[in-house]
Amino acid sequence: MRIGIVVIMMLFLQACAIFGPPTELDDTKGLSAERIYEKASEEMANKNYKKSVEYLKKLESRYPNSKYGAQAKLDMAYAYYKQQDAAQCVSSVERFIKIHPNHPNLDYAYYLKGVAYFKERGVLEKVTFQDISDRDPKVLRQSFLAFKDLLTLYPNTRYGKDATERMIYLKNKLADHELHVARHYMKVKAYVAALNRAKFVIESYPDSSFVEEALVITISAYDNLDMNDLKEDNLRILKQNYPNSPMFTKGQDTKKRDWWKFWDKD
Repeated sequence: MRIGIVVIMMLFLQACAIFGPPTELDDTKGLSAERIYEKASEEMANKNYKKSVEYLKKLESRYPNSKYGAQAKLDMAYAYYKQQDAAQCVSSVERFIKIHPNHPNLDYAYYLKGVAYFKERGVLEKVTFQDISDRDPKVLRQSFLAFKDLLTLYPNTRYGKDATERMIYLKNKLADHELHVARHYMKVKAYVAALNRAKFVIESYPDSSFVEEALVITISAYDNLDMNDLKEDNLRILKQNYPNSPMFTKGQDTKKRDWWKFWDKD
């Protein structure tokens, strides 16, 4: 009996060497675009995203010009998003936008792109145990710009409220990053560099919650640079816009050049 099994195995291996390994059964062979899409949707509903992508790829390659072929690209991007593969998701979205510039769901494509980058920000924070504002903010900008494109092109999109709320969050994170760098420059007495970072926050993120600190840094930097007129100008702006700033209570006995230290987190 054992000899028989060995012989069968040897014959199987010889066949593989000649004809190659057995191919996987294609359960979509001869199916219509609609039926393949249904199978992909079923796998998606069951959260089997990898299998769903396999069906969607077959659908796209066999019926690229059908309505299901177009939707397959967008669904594929969503499946990659659910697998936390931001790079593949964004790549699929950008390909969809390029090939189908007039698709009725184009606003969703831009929204998905922004959300994919936004989720990648969260993954980075969990993996590194470090606030993303302390790191390269590239992924923050990419998410912000995707949402900005969405709201510019589709101001009445149903995704507008969510995109706007995410942009507010991202603005604050980007502003926080700039001031994180500015505080470092103040510590090493690179006052011009610190000044440029703080001014960038004031000009680029005027509605963020970090403008007050940015103004304080500009005042401290100008004071250290002995640029008294500009220091006083910014001090007046601070008083006008933030009359209850701790700088006018806690900082009364502190030299203006050291005011920035009240916000130092390190």
